[in-house]
Amino acid sequence: MRKYELMTVFPLDEEKSKKGVEDVRSVLAEYGAEVEKEEPFGDRDLTYEIKKQKRGRFILFTMKLNPAKVADISRQFKLNANLFKYLFVKLDEKDGR
Repeated sequence: MRKYELMTVFPLDEEKSKKGVEDVRSVLAEYGAEVEKEEPFGDRDLTYEIKKQKRGRFILFTMKLNPAKVADISRQFKLNANLFKYLFVKLDEKDGR
């Protein structure tokens, strides 16, 4: 198990963002991720329009995950209409994070 951060961007619409977050949580649980922290980053401007939206709701997940599962999770996230963008970042053990 490695430690990862997952930055996600959801629509501002309350229902869509809640549904998107629930879907992300369920996919992570399905693939055995141990979510340590879920940190809202608030509503922010997007660098470019995504699905005709100029703002998004950002949430950062910190987790432990089997590296072999990242590709499978990414495939599931691509099917989620309520998830604009996501990025997995592997954390170094040396950083002490």
